[in-house]
Amino acid sequence: MLTFSESEYLNRQSAFLDELPENSLVLIPTNPKSVRSNDTHYPFRANSYMLYLCGWSESDSVWMASNSEGPWKTSLFVLPRDTKAEIWEGRRAGPEGAAENWPVDSAYSVDDLDKEITPLIECSNHIFYISGINPKIDSLLDDSVKEVADPKPYLDALRVIKSDAEIELMRKSAELASQAHILAMRAGGPGVGEWHLQSVIESCFTSNRAQWAYPSIVGGGENAAILHYNSNHDPVGDGDLVLIDAGCEVEGYASDITRTWPVNGSFTDAQREIYELVLKSQIAAIEACQSGARWMAFHDAASRVIAQGLIDLGILDCTLDEAIGNPLEFDGPYRNYFMHGTGHFLGLDVHDVGGGRQGDEDPGPELRPGMIITVEPGLYFGSWRTDVEIPERYAGIGVRIEDDVLITENGPVVLTSSCPKEISAMEAIIGQEG
Repeated sequence: MLTFSESEYLNRQSAFLDELPENSLVLIPTNPKSVRSNDTHYPFRANSYMLYLCGWSESDSVWMASNSEGPWKTSLFVLPRDTKAEIWEGRRAGPEGAAENWPVDSAYSVDDLDKEITPLIECSNHIFYISGINPKIDSLLDDSVKEVADPKPYLDALRVIKSDAEIELMRKSAELASQAHILAMRAGGPGVGEWHLQSVIESCFTSNRAQWAYPSIVGGGENAAILHYNSNHDPVGDGDLVLIDAGCEVEGYASDITRTWPVNGSFTDAQREIYELVLKSQIAAIEACQSGARWMAFHDAASRVIAQGLIDLGILDCTLDEAIGNPLEFDGPYRNYFMHGTGHFLGLDVHDVGGGRQGDEDPGPELRPGMIITVEPGLYFGSWRTDVEIPERYAGIGVRIEDDVLITENGPVVLTSSCPKEISAMEAIIGQEG
């Protein structure tokens, strides 16, 4: 079943193929199944480029387009119908179903892949292919004398601007993830297990026919100062903060939210100081997400607020310019406590295509309407660290606040606005389960 209308996919295909020269062959493979252990597989998830171009979600398939013999013609190569396999693993659409119900001109069995594409490889002047996914095609092209180009830059330029239909689906994903975080706050309490909060979050996803978009981070106490912590096996002590970074995937489209809150329902003075500084920096960063702004603008805004706040709290003893460092790289001493970028693109992938990693010398792309990004400053004071002095007052505190933001002509729109982040709003619901 297609996520979007057939015309939506055909418009994407046309926009992509119109950028390519005559006498071209395009091959977009999707992922194979991946073994977890012995005969147990990881849950399958289709390649995002395949989902973007035609919505096909079965494994071991290839989308092809060719204009070597006239106008562009598109095809899918898919697993054939197999009664025995379908009894064990589920029904397949097969070439007949793919041709009838998906936005392509024709469909074939993957068993016919060599026979169908070999002559096209030979007669095409330009070949565009995503390598490293399908060994059979890799081998065919390795044996060919034809040069192979990567189609991803063309597709990435399209994917970074979301259509109205994509935006609506990402609103749903953001709203569901917001509900899940609220349920986790309600389930809070001294001694609650990180694993229990994870189960609350992810059961909300599952019960709404969604799945997690990435392994959930639930870090209590000092674990909140580990950026990609996901063991989620410790209890959260009375008086500790818990940082939850969790998002869901709805029809392939991701949300990405982080909230940090005290499990006993009340911030200490030190926790409040750090939290309010991070929140202030995030609000400034969101305000900087204006159409036409340079990519670094919102990282710049967050960084300056955090750097000045660290000075005001006595954590840094220097001027603001000294705290920031190189104005392009933002490599000053404030980075000892805020060591990641302020945001990334969001879409079919959590860290979606589009480039612009903050902290690089390249200023990155200009913000444009239809882009969806995360805004997620943070401060981390792990007491175990030996690379930098950790102030005793803030030792063990980790805070990150993250929202999903749509760029529009009229300013930023926070898609995750229903998930509370003001201290009073969170304290009012923590532990109020039932």
